[in-house]
Amino acid sequence: MEEIDVPPFFLCPISLEIMKDPVTVTTGITYDRESIEKWLFSGKNTTCPVTKQVISDTELTPNHTLRRLIQSWCTLNASYGIERIPTPKPPINKAQIAKILSNAKSPQQQINCLHRLQSLAAENATNKRCMEAAGAVDFLATIVFSFNSMDEEESSEDWVDSSKVTEEALSILYNLQVSEAGLKNLLGKNGDFLECLTRVMERGTYESRAYAALLLKSLMEVADPMQLMSLRSQIFVEAIQILHDNISQQASKAILHFLINVCPWGRNMIKAVEAGAVSILIDLLLDSFEKRMCEMILTVLEMLSSVAEGRAELVGHAAGLAVVSKKILRVSHVASERAVRILLAVAKFSATPIVLQEMLQIGVVAKLCLVLQMDCNSRAKEIAREILKLHAGPWKNSPCMPMNLLSSFPA
Repeated sequence: MEEIDVPPFFLCPISLEIMKDPVTVTTGITYDRESIEKWLFSGKNTTCPVTKQVISDTELTPNHTLRRLIQSWCTLNASYGIERIPTPKPPINKAQIAKILSNAKSPQQQINCLHRLQSLAAENATNKRCMEAAGAVDFLATIVFSFNSMDEEESSEDWVDSSKVTEEALSILYNLQVSEAGLKNLLGKNGDFLECLTRVMERGTYESRAYAALLLKSLMEVADPMQLMSLRSQIFVEAIQILHDNISQQASKAILHFLINVCPWGRNMIKAVEAGAVSILIDLLLDSFEKRMCEMILTVLEMLSSVAEGRAELVGHAAGLAVVSKKILRVSHVASERAVRILLAVAKFSATPIVLQEMLQIGVVAKLCLVLQMDCNSRAKEIAREILKLHAGPWKNSPCMPMNLLSSFPA
């Protein structure tokens, strides 16, 4: 296709592509709607990319004049293969959303409302923000609350219907990418939204459990210290069960994020250990080869190995020390450092003669010696050296221990 010159004012300042839906922000600069929405809402930026001024009002004004000019130019250059951009569909407004929500009185109307909300949320980020401002988050939360209130004796048909409706409500809540203020509002609701998510993770469909896990991750990222410290033990039980069931990698990563965020607070590490986290994480690590997943699992295990209960579970697992050692030098510098930190916790506080002998037999000592010789994270080398120094006596007769190390670290 022959190259043609595109008028510069037809190009979006962010993407440098021809604008399909030009809109103007409060600073007077025009952008393509998709690009500026991604900048403002997905990237959580608050300034105009061109002027660097703060955008106090995120309402986007359609630039109809420029859009018609672009459409005319496309038509004139159709012979060069330029396709005319379609007239964009106007974004929905708060009044329209409010009407949709107010009409959802019967169960069937609720289902129709959810389908409509799902469709609107999929169109663009402006619709998502408009839906949140019009009260859609509260409406969706109410549906989740209703699932939580269902009696165990409900008929199987009613249960299935409620599960499916809850699944769609959670799906929309997650895809709305609710603002920080909206998430905090959910956390502060009477009736405890976290309790509802716990119930969904316990009894919901696989899909609704996955969405509950994703929402749980988002909520914990905005929770205050008191909320983090007062988490109930049952939420850990259900979160760990999602890891065990391996519903999806996205759900598993969400639960790992949840554990990383909450474990440093209060007695959460003990609650996680009591929920069976260590054993499940070791089993998961055995089958994990993806870099980020391994790093996250090792991060949680490092946290849990800082308490006696966690270390006891680790050394008591038939594959615990072996799989942690195996990930050293095989995944990433981050994973290697996390793994040697776990081994350091064991070497410092749980190094019984049996444990030290096992570390020798399964190759942990050999791996630590290899760390010293390889070009890897300097901090990992320091930790490996510290572990070897701690137990040079019990390990001195091992052929794995180089002579120069023995002379440096006498028993």
